Amino acid sequence: MSIGILGKKLGMSQLFDDDGNAVPVTLIEAGPCRVTQLKTQSLDGYTAIQIGYGASKDKHLTKPEKGHLLKSGEEFLKHLKEYRVEETSSYEIGKEITVTNFEVGQKVDISGKSMGRGFSGYQKRHGFSRGPMSHGSKNHRAPGSTGAGTTPGRIYPGKRMAGRYGGKKITTKGLLVVKIDDQKNLLVVKGSVPGKPGSIVNIKPNNVLANKLGGQL
Repeated sequence: MSIGILGKKLGMSQLFDDDGNAVPVTLIEAGPCRVTQLKTQSLDGYTAIQIGYGASKDKHLTKPEKGHLLKSGEEFLKHLKEYRVEETSSYEIGKEITVTNFEVGQKVDISGKSMGRGFSGYQKRHGFSRGPMSHGSKNHRAPGSTGAGTTPGRIYPGKRMAGRYGGKKITTKGLLVVKIDDQKNLLVVKGSVPGKPGSIVNIKPNNVLANKLGGQL
């Protein structure tokens, strides 16, 4: 299984292909990340690569965390992520992981925390239809029936109701890499990515090569 990379969502833009079609894209500052630990079957019970991303201040880390990070480099890192692999021989502690691990035309899966929208109603949270808006109606945005009133006389767990919306881990699969700038650590993918600008995202190879777009972007 291939190792991924951590990055920061910068925002959305658009590119144009040779036919003049606008292609919506998301710009991600991906890496550079540092290999902070190699986990083995004999010591940890499984095989994985741990990487770190984003500078952190000394005061925000505990003494054990500082000791762990200093084994791979002098700079303290804020975000850590593990990737399961079959073997770790091709990696070493302190090695940098950059956008050069990806290529244009490749498909990737990107995970991030979706934007929180607070307490939301039935229409916004679940897409329910509203009630009649005519004079005399009293259920414009009410939920309607939520279940039987007698036995069992309760609302079953999982019932779609109003409540907290967003702020959850979302994974968008099969996004196409349309441009890479290794000088600026920039990864440009087609489509939208979970989270707001500035949020941390996890980019992982989809392991399926995609067909190139109709024109060179």
